[in-house]
Amino acid sequence: MAQAFPQGHLAYGIQLPIQSQSTMYAEPWEADAGPGDLAEIARTADRSGFAYIACCDHVAIPRRLAGPMSTIWYDPVATLSFLAGITENVRLLSHVAIVGLRHPLATAKQYATLDHLSGGRLILGVGAGHVQEEFDALGADFAGRGKVLDETVDALRAALGPEEYPEHHGERYQFSGLGQRPRPAQERVPIWVGGSSVPAVRRAATRGDGWLPQGDRRDQLPAQIEKLKRLREEAGNSDPVTVGTIAEPLYVGEPDWEVGRWTLSGKPEALAESLREYTAMGVQQIQVRFRSRSRSELVDQMAAFGAEVAPHLNG
Repeated sequence: MAQAFPQGHLAYGIQLPIQSQSTMYAEPWEADAGPGDLAEIARTADRSGFAYIACCDHVAIPRRLAGPMSTIWYDPVATLSFLAGITENVRLLSHVAIVGLRHPLATAKQYATLDHLSGGRLILGVGAGHVQEEFDALGADFAGRGKVLDETVDALRAALGPEEYPEHHGERYQFSGLGQRPRPAQERVPIWVGGSSVPAVRRAATRGDGWLPQGDRRDQLPAQIEKLKRLREEAGNSDPVTVGTIAEPLYVGEPDWEVGRWTLSGKPEALAESLREYTAMGVQQIQVRFRSRSRSELVDQMAAFGAEVAPHLNG
């Protein structure tokens, strides 16, 4: 069992700005931001009780997608390692690592080192990926990426375990008698599976310690969670699973600018009441995001959430 947070407690984390700048969610000020801004945001998360900070993963973006996706995607291992050195408690989440792009021993070497250096703060979020040119350029199997991911998760379980000489004998990957140190600081690194497709939910149910939905609305989550738990029970897995969600954009207080029709704003107690609805559905962690016009406004929003909203999330 690899539970990152206590059962019955609603934790909150954040996918960091700046490190990925898709037009779906990036704010205009991020285009000119840099490492110093990223560092201050991570320190604010650490001070404000955030359970984790998260970084995405893409190696290269083709021109046909550069408009909506941009080409700004920081490497998750390098970024989280940098931020591990300037924070103390906040956990480090890859949301999500496209582990099918790389051999699992190479992935394990990177993330085991990160966990070791950070004192056991890693949460490994994994996903199948969706950019075919990226797979083609790296010689990875795009058409079979779901099946590859299934085996890669199994291989990573072994390679990130306590054994100095891990073993895995699968259809695509086989290794034994190869030592890797340092070992992770955690006895079992939590692996959270991202995605809301039928295969992704099945993968989270049968192989994951947690589930990271992608794009599920509030009214869709209960049925998805019920399916997740049913599939987990049918697979004979009795370990608890950390169910997450991405909350609507937030703004603590009454904004004096247009924050968008889907943004939740208002008094801290009202925001907490709305977010507690996720707890009633069976969600254990929410990924929050804030509308902002500058780094300073984002930092202020994060601090206000930690001080004024978070105390009301758990009763």
